[in-house]
Amino acid sequence: MQTPEMEYRPLGRCGMQVSVLSLGGWITFGGTVADAQMVRRLLHKAFDAGVNFFDMADAYAEGNAERVMGQVLRDFPRHRLVLSSKVFFPMSDDVNDRGLSRKHVMESAEKSLGRMGTDYLDIYFCHRFDENTPIEETARAMDDLIHQGKILYWGTSEWTGTQLVEMHDLCRENNLYRPQVEQPQYNLLARAKFEQDVRPVLDAQGMGAVIWSPLAAGMLTGKYDEGFPPDSRFGRIKWIREWMYSEQRRDRVRAFKAHADAFGCTRARLAIAWAARQPGVSSVITGVTRPEQLEDNLRALTVELDDDVRRKLDDLFPAKAENENE
Repeated sequence: MQTPEMEYRPLGRCGMQVSVLSLGGWITFGGTVADAQMVRRLLHKAFDAGVNFFDMADAYAEGNAERVMGQVLRDFPRHRLVLSSKVFFPMSDDVNDRGLSRKHVMESAEKSLGRMGTDYLDIYFCHRFDENTPIEETARAMDDLIHQGKILYWGTSEWTGTQLVEMHDLCRENNLYRPQVEQPQYNLLARAKFEQDVRPVLDAQGMGAVIWSPLAAGMLTGKYDEGFPPDSRFGRIKWIREWMYSEQRRDRVRAFKAHADAFGCTRARLAIAWAARQPGVSSVITGVTRPEQLEDNLRALTVELDDDVRRKLDDLFPAKAENENE
């Protein structure tokens, strides 16, 4: 396969640039993809194609995603990589081994650095909003990590527009480093929250968006048109199936095939191309288990969407909250 030329974009009003397609470790590396040689093959293939952003989290495979990805990522020059991890979800039964308290943030950052085998993270995400910790406590912990050189930027994941505004106001008033990037779920089947609530705040605050699940956990690929293959994600993981699948969504995804066929490409490629060309999107975080998936994802860089196709996709996948909760 001739590799399409990679595009790089800043995180909002930020000097650092990330590849428009990136590679994440959620449910794959250290979990579904446990073979060390396959992990190496996939990460090398992505890096050779121009991917510079690799996204991890302490909670992915209970730290194994950071370990197995970190082992391979040490093959590459560190200055050519943008590495991220996240903190929030429980990592043990201990009462303080969760959330966004100063204690958990500072200790978790050290553990992630150790598992990944790197001296610093380019981006450190608050994996969710913590209702039990004052936001000033979290903001000062992130600010201190930046001053210590352990992280370069910090961000949020799945925060609301109101929560982001509150955090930016607090950081501005106290001269603290503000969050630079949000990581929301965003795809043709999940549009309303990002487009109506989050993106306007990101634009106003100069933040970028690195989006996850552009294929709706595989729903948009069409692999579930006729049921759930036993070796598939929906076949193996009940909570993901219940969260993402409905007959109404299946019918929309079946109709989506005609649009992909008109382009002479797969539904996965068209869905990723749509996501990458949405306003405010800095990078699309993809997940793969096989080289062929990675190759197809990369071909999304060659798909150009005209206004007519955009309108058709808007009609098929309306950006309405009720559409996301069918």
